Amino acid sequence: MIGLALSVAGASLATGLLVAYALRAAPTVWLQLAGLALLSVCVPLAAVLASGWVMFHMGTDVKILAVAAGSASAAVGAGLLLARSITRSLRRLSDASARLAAGDLGARAPTGGASEIARLASSFNTMATSIEELFDARRELVAWASHDLRTPLASMQAMIEALEDGLAAPEDYLPTLRDQVRTLTALVDDLFELARIDAGALTIELRQTALAEVVDSALRLLQPEAAARKVGLCAHLEGEPQARVAPEKIERVLFNLLTNALRHTPSDGSVAVRVERLDDEVVVSVEDTGAGLDSETLGRMFERFWRADRARSGAGTGLGLAIARGLVEAHGGRIWAENRPQGGARVSFTLPASRTRSVASRSAVAG
Repeated sequence: MIGLALSVAGASLATGLLVAYALRAAPTVWLQLAGLALLSVCVPLAAVLASGWVMFHMGTDVKILAVAAGSASAAVGAGLLLARSITRSLRRLSDASARLAAGDLGARAPTGGASEIARLASSFNTMATSIEELFDARRELVAWASHDLRTPLASMQAMIEALEDGLAAPEDYLPTLRDQVRTLTALVDDLFELARIDAGALTIELRQTALAEVVDSALRLLQPEAAARKVGLCAHLEGEPQARVAPEKIERVLFNLLTNALRHTPSDGSVAVRVERLDDEVVVSVEDTGAGLDSETLGRMFERFWRADRARSGAGTGLGLAIARGLVEAHGGRIWAENRPQGGARVSFTLPASRTRSVASRSAVAG
């Protein structure tokens, strides 16, 4: 009897493994589940029948067969219903992905059903939302770039036509033409820089750098504009902080942040750069005494071509803060904006700090 039991068990196990392995080649999940349901009832049924032929009389075998057949039918039906439910959820997800691939960026998959399929649908919806936002950003980028390119080009075209018609002397328009060319050059350079950042082709050479020199250089560049606006510029550095950075890139980040702060600071206000060491990173902040940031600006100020001024009458390309974010992230840092408790705004970013640390204190003032 023990030998029979071991033989039946061994045969059932071998048959189950072989059939389960074969089911992996089924082309659809539905077929795999249906085959699994059949396997789960047929193998035990065969084992019961094989044992029954030896252990019982024929009449009893018929009863065993009837009970086993009923149980097997119920198991197969349940397996088929389960397979239908799972495949229906997968079909809805497949339909949503097909609509997205066809260009329907608003296509989303229902998130009901089994937890695994619900998580898959949620991940798909997150991906679809990211793709939709990416396309919206691209459309907005093209629209704003076209706007910013068209305006100086139209002005230059009008001045050239005036010169050709003899309505003005060349020296009357040369300074304005030079300014427009400078504006176009800055816009093209910014777009090229963003393209390199997006493509991951931005090359930065990290080296140990004293941030005091970078801060001083950025302040010197903007001191004339600050003096013209009657805005004070100053820097407060904790010790002599150093970081592994590409100094020319960080100087550009500071230049962009300081330029933005100056444009939003009234006369007799001030803009300050603060640098402090926190654990394994250096935090650099640009603070101003302006009106602060509303909720929309806080959420969108690092977007490309976005400006709080709906009329877009301000200077600049609208790419400075987006470039600053890209350069900071290329260094492995992060950047954020917030309102100061005492009024005004603060934009901060982090950089990887060096291992050395000084306890000295330093303060610099420009303007």
